[in-house]
Amino acid sequence: MKKLAWSAALAATTVLAGALPAAAEYPTGPVQFIVPFPPGDFEDITTRMIAAKLSEVTGASASVVNRPGGGDGPFPGALEVLDAPADGSIIGSFVIGVPVIGPQIGIGIEEDSFTPIGVYLTYPFVLAAAGDAPYSNMSELASHAQDNDVILGHFGAGLTPTQATFAGAALMDFEFADDAAFDLLDCNTLSAGDADVINTTLALVEPCLDEIKILANIGQERISKLPDVATLAEQSGAADIELWNGLFVKKGTPQEVIDVIADVAQQVIASDEGQSLMAETGARLYWEGTDEANARIAADRENLAKIGEIIGN
Repeated sequence: MKKLAWSAALAATTVLAGALPAAAEYPTGPVQFIVPFPPGDFEDITTRMIAAKLSEVTGASASVVNRPGGGDGPFPGALEVLDAPADGSIIGSFVIGVPVIGPQIGIGIEEDSFTPIGVYLTYPFVLAAAGDAPYSNMSELASHAQDNDVILGHFGAGLTPTQATFAGAALMDFEFADDAAFDLLDCNTLSAGDADVINTTLALVEPCLDEIKILANIGQERISKLPDVATLAEQSGAADIELWNGLFVKKGTPQEVIDVIADVAQQVIASDEGQSLMAETGARLYWEGTDEANARIAADRENLAKIGEIIGN
């Protein structure tokens, strides 16, 4: 994932207010949160906030370990959590791909390998175009693409927002003339003409937001900072899916351990720091506990299968 220049990265190491009675049995030693991406993005910032709060509440050492997997994505980090004891000493901070795609690729992850503590973050992905583009929404883009080449920039063809974009285009009866993966997709990508439409996070294009066009956002809800921009699902009829992040432990972890971690995470989400992150970046913070998270994962498996059928995967 890409780094974000946001002040909460510093605030993540500060002491958060509030207290929570900790279960006497947990933790009995240091706790590690495994983030399978480099430092700096939403999942890293929020996980550090949760780790700091857990340390404050329990008095135990809680740290974040970044395990970027390169071409293997989040899966090396996920396997590290899978190899850990089922005692909450190692917690995974995982995107949708770990529980949804992991069981399909034959690396030892099964559908029930992990128990979700909760899903709590949706990334504010958008489809953006230059300010002088002859289209302002998906319908106008579809019409333009009938007779003109449109190049899409994204962070990877297999990433959920990219897959959703391809499906949305197919359902609106157009396709991109070409697409390419970029390490960074920001204002410069559009101004340099490296791509006509980019699939990126709002934070990366916010510095030039008044000079570009946001065609859609990719999520189940409209971004609070862009209330007039309809979702891709609203505009195209594509499956209602989004890139989210959640906390996971190995199957068999005691419920009382899960409860402590869940309570801490919910305090962070409700904190001033959490609400500030959401307000400033357009990220969506909420809490869906184990049952809700399992239901979401099941629905996402079905939706990604539908998307695969639409785009021929």
